[in-house]
Amino acid sequence: MTVVTMVINVLAALVITLSLVYFLWVTFAGFHELRRRRLTVGVQGDATYGRPFVDEPATFDTYVLIPCLNEEAVIGATVAALNGGRRNTTIVVDDGSDDRTAAIAEDAGDSSTIVHRRTAPHARQGKGEALNDAFQLVRKLVAERGQDPSRVLVVVMDADGRLSDGAFREILPVFEDPEVGGLQVAVRIRNRETNFLTRFQDFQFWSLAALAQYGRRKTGTVSLGGNGQVTRFTALDRIGDKPWSSSLTEDLDLAITLAQEGWALETVPTASVDQQGVTELRRLFVQRRRWYQGHMMTTKRLGEIWSNPRLTNVRALELSAYLLVPWLFDLPWSLLWHWNIVQTLLRLDAIFAYVDGFLSLCIGLLVGYVLAFGPTILSVVVFLRRDRRHSLISALVLGHSFLVMNYLAFACAWGALWRIITGKRGWDKTKRVAEGAAPPALEAQEAASS
Repeated sequence: MTVVTMVINVLAALVITLSLVYFLWVTFAGFHELRRRRLTVGVQGDATYGRPFVDEPATFDTYVLIPCLNEEAVIGATVAALNGGRRNTTIVVDDGSDDRTAAIAEDAGDSSTIVHRRTAPHARQGKGEALNDAFQLVRKLVAERGQDPSRVLVVVMDADGRLSDGAFREILPVFEDPEVGGLQVAVRIRNRETNFLTRFQDFQFWSLAALAQYGRRKTGTVSLGGNGQVTRFTALDRIGDKPWSSSLTEDLDLAITLAQEGWALETVPTASVDQQGVTELRRLFVQRRRWYQGHMMTTKRLGEIWSNPRLTNVRALELSAYLLVPWLFDLPWSLLWHWNIVQTLLRLDAIFAYVDGFLSLCIGLLVGYVLAFGPTILSVVVFLRRDRRHSLISALVLGHSFLVMNYLAFACAWGALWRIITGKRGWDKTKRVAEGAAPPALEAQEAASS
């Protein structure tokens, strides 16, 4: 064995070990959090969406911000589903749309709906800027209405997002803990039966990704997303006039800022949000490449994390591990994976030297399969328990399709790295498709709440 081969093998073993340790920690921490709360993995497996105010405790004033740019295909249903809250205001931020987004939002909303129009040259400066502009409006409304800032929450929704029935009943009590600054609910793909890509996205979001978020409750470092994100008004106000950054992943940036300010970041397994999945491979690549680029660029904040006295070592370590995933795992593994395949093919004789019969061959293959596909097996088990409407065959296909879909992740990671190197920061907005079904009417929501 040459020195080069030895070094690469050691590097491969290190990458596998570190990734496996982090993966197992967040996964089994997630199991433990559910068990501690006397919940099963299948909680919300049959959740329905569109009536978030059912049994709403109305203990906080809430402002739902929906940044929009040409969202006429989906905005009406999203706004209509947010009608009827006793202490809620929905603010649709029309960021310079040139379609009927604003008009549709006005028609779909009720008296608690505000359409906040942004025009050139200030419009289309990114999602973060649209949210920051809306936050100034929230500040003004909180003051004018004489609301207690400590009892105000800001919710960020995508134009295609719909919270689960009774979501506010589950979310609001979490903020009775004064240390909680932000919360993210699990994400479900609404059009998951459209094609393989949408099924796979749902598999990703609804299985191990959701379980890992529950596990990150242990350190109070749950990652915030752009849809179904809830933050305490006073936490945002403390950051300044622009709580959201211009980052490609302004949600992740906000999570780090809140953690550095000493706030705990939470999730709740009994509420979720659904959204449209991307139906075309090219658009999915562009979306995921943007996510990777924003995630990778956020590692510049590692110095802040480790120099911040408000962060415990455990929180700093977990945040660092999460931020470094693309750099330490995805990029290296995209090369080491193929190195291992080649090395395995070259050493087949040595690898199967133990075989002295059919039984030993079967045992060896089984052990090799479990070692190589352990995360896949676990993801299949979790997904089946999360949503029992799926068959074992479909879950197995989705789980093992990670072998193929990993190449999408590899391509996105390298594409993101190239954009970082070449200084490209722009991004294409994810295109929505029109949907036929509308959420329940306001009367139905009020009836369910009574």
